[in-house]
Amino acid sequence: MEARDLRVSDAEREHVGELLQRAVGQGMLSLGEFTERMDTALAAKTRAELNVVLVDLPGIQLISEFTPPPYPDRPYVSRPAPPAPPVPPTVHRSPAPPPGDVVRGRMSSVSRTGSWNVPPALEVNTRLSTVTLDFTRAVMSTQVVHVTIDDYASTISLVVPEEATVDLNGVETVGGSATNKVRTGPPIGPLHLVVRGKVRFGSVTAKHPFGTSIRRMFG
Repeated sequence: MEARDLRVSDAEREHVGELLQRAVGQGMLSLGEFTERMDTALAAKTRAELNVVLVDLPGIQLISEFTPPPYPDRPYVSRPAPPAPPVPPTVHRSPAPPPGDVVRGRMSSVSRTGSWNVPPALEVNTRLSTVTLDFTRAVMSTQVVHVTIDDYASTISLVVPEEATVDLNGVETVGGSATNKVRTGPPIGPLHLVVRGKVRFGSVTAKHPFGTSIRRMFG
């Protein structure tokens, strides 16, 4: 099987996204072209399909047509297997991260609403998605929640209660936006979100639930 016919992984698709972002920064692609090519890259199943979005960009190519030989050219020499190391009576293993620590989306709509359990640290890894994290009725394990964002061209909404505070100062934007419509701190209420990471051609917004300002006027 040729290299161009091999199936591609999510890591390869994300690498292509970084190459396309670099092309935008160098003025070779417009924002609209970037979005179209990211759609194609995320839907690609083979390396040939993935290379299509890079073929007209000078100096950028993901997959080489060269396929190395599967075995070395030198003659095979049988060697005795080394003795197995002794197995200790007990082996300590780090516990697996609890479920729900990663919010992942690929061209999809993702939401966390209602009384969902919020861990102390949360990762948002998204591509071309719409994400809503509603903390108004969520169950908190800590007052301060750290949110790390790694995003391409998504819309991320962080909905927090009236007394909550949000810090978006650690968010880096590339052709995107980070908008804070709530108090930034200090963390005096039951929830304080510390948000950091990178948003590429997308947006992240911290806000109160719809109608909060109206209730304040007539409350």
